[in-house]
Amino acid sequence: MNAAIEKSVSPDGISKMLSIPKPDSFTHLPEIILQVTNLEPKGKSYGFDASDGKVKIKAIFSSRLSSEILSGNIQNLCLIRVLDYTVNEIPSKSEKFLIITKCEVVSPALEKEIKEVVEQEESDMGMPLKKPKLENEVKSENIKEAKGLILKPKQEIVAKSAAQIVHEQHGNMAPAARMAMTRRVHPLVSLNPYQGNWTIKVRVTSKGNMRTYRNARGEGCVFNVELTDGDGTQIQATMFNEAAKKFYDRFELGKVYYISKGTLRVANKQFKTVQNDYEMTLNENSEVEEASDEAACIPETKFKFVPIDQLGPYVNSKDLVDVIGIVQSVSPATSIRRKSNNETVPKRDIVVADETKKTVVVSLWNELATSVGQELQDIADKSPVVAIKSLKVGDFQGISLSTLGKSIVQVNPVIAESEKLRNWYDSEGKETSMASVGSGLSPSTKSGARSMYSDRVSLSHITSNPSLGEDKPAFFSIRAYISFIKPDQTMWYRACKTCNKKVTDALGGGYWCEGCQKNDAECSLRYIMVVKVSDGSGEGWVSAFNEEAEKIIGCSADELDLLKSQIGEENTYQQRLKEATWNPHLLRISVSQNEYNNEKRQRMTVRAVAPVDFAAESRFLLEEISKMKGSQ
Repeated sequence: MNAAIEKSVSPDGISKMLSIPKPDSFTHLPEIILQVTNLEPKGKSYGFDASDGKVKIKAIFSSRLSSEILSGNIQNLCLIRVLDYTVNEIPSKSEKFLIITKCEVVSPALEKEIKEVVEQEESDMGMPLKKPKLENEVKSENIKEAKGLILKPKQEIVAKSAAQIVHEQHGNMAPAARMAMTRRVHPLVSLNPYQGNWTIKVRVTSKGNMRTYRNARGEGCVFNVELTDGDGTQIQATMFNEAAKKFYDRFELGKVYYISKGTLRVANKQFKTVQNDYEMTLNENSEVEEASDEAACIPETKFKFVPIDQLGPYVNSKDLVDVIGIVQSVSPATSIRRKSNNETVPKRDIVVADETKKTVVVSLWNELATSVGQELQDIADKSPVVAIKSLKVGDFQGISLSTLGKSIVQVNPVIAESEKLRNWYDSEGKETSMASVGSGLSPSTKSGARSMYSDRVSLSHITSNPSLGEDKPAFFSIRAYISFIKPDQTMWYRACKTCNKKVTDALGGGYWCEGCQKNDAECSLRYIMVVKVSDGSGEGWVSAFNEEAEKIIGCSADELDLLKSQIGEENTYQQRLKEATWNPHLLRISVSQNEYNNEKRQRMTVRAVAPVDFAAESRFLLEEISKMKGSQ
């Protein structure tokens, strides 16, 4: 009986795997059978403890095996034959964990976990029980049942290792295919900054424009791409200077590549655009090779659509959104002159609607305005479906969307969401009355009032939740009064008239701007102040910067400084601050967490200010009353 149970798992199987942590295609792997224990979901995949009867190791299934688990083929306490794997380290814990990328089930779930059992039986001669028979001896005998468990011998068709299969197929392949088969491709989920050599196979699902920058070390250029592997895992890769020039034309949107000799680091949460704890950097020595014959196994662009009526919380935030909608109208292309560099760029607006019966204006910029924009204009009468990835949410005309250099626009995409939206529009949507997502809000375009009514909260909602803004800034709208402004605080800073960055006194007179790398005879003052705001539920301190502070105070920082410098019996400076208090405002607030003296503190910042539109405010209150009655 014990011989059969021992044979069900590979003795010392885990130690064998640890001795070959990253097998390649030509490594001859021994047969390794392990038991799956403590199986549980881990994000998009499943984690478990792999056991060989003696030792356990933390393990995770590649996400491509999730379907095997969901179908019930792989279960807790079942036995699997490991065909391909990677052993990684967890540097912070000095532990190793196992990633199973390929396996097959050799036995369904057992009644209990297999553990090493040491049993001895005395024979008439006082000798211990004989050792279990060898595998070739077992094959020559009938497989006997052990407590209801029947473990079939390994069939000839699966007895070959991955390396043997590759070797047999190797000679029949074209050179490019042979090169692909000899690679050891790592899933993105297995990569970490402490790993050595690796090769990934990924599709370029987003490509940004080449950008130039200037800092204290000089000028340079940079661009980035978003990469997706066969499991659907994504990562952002960035290239600077020589690497950017080398790979910008090589990377083409939608194509699949082998990439190696890159480096990883912990992603900056403030700037990351994909769900990955790490970001990749490629230098001029990195290797990028197109995998033209193996594109089918890598998923296309992945979307995470946000319904149009739920765009409010994203306004003026750093989070980008994906939107899908029916094109309602397309405007002719126009030219806009940028203030920053006086450059003229093409722009085209389209209006899209979705099942929420809301519409929103999407501004297409640069090449998207002239290429996809023209295509949409030509077929606008057919009401095409358009899916757009990576849109910036702004407050123009209530709520509006704008494309960026990395945005992707697909017309009539072949995806489930597109088919569902088309069916809705053809059956009822085309006869439905649509309303702008910003309708009913203040018409002011730069006041920030575009979502003052869609996600309104009280001050106490913010101040009583100290965890708000821990992972990323949270955005809310409030109606409040400016109740107090400290007159003795530092209310402004000296700024460069060109770039608005802080300036310092220059040798010989004037002001030095580090950003522009030049001296100026004059500078301007820009607000940076804190004020106390109050509503019916409580009060709190908020930070306000130049444009928002000007609307609160009613004058520029230069004008207020002039009042402060006047000498007379009447203090016009404090009088102006007093006049600015106890006036109602609609405020757009961002909430984040700052650390001060090893203590986390909640920081509220005013992002937009608008005067109270009492007609719109009345409509909002009536709607809230109706909702309260409806819920009773």
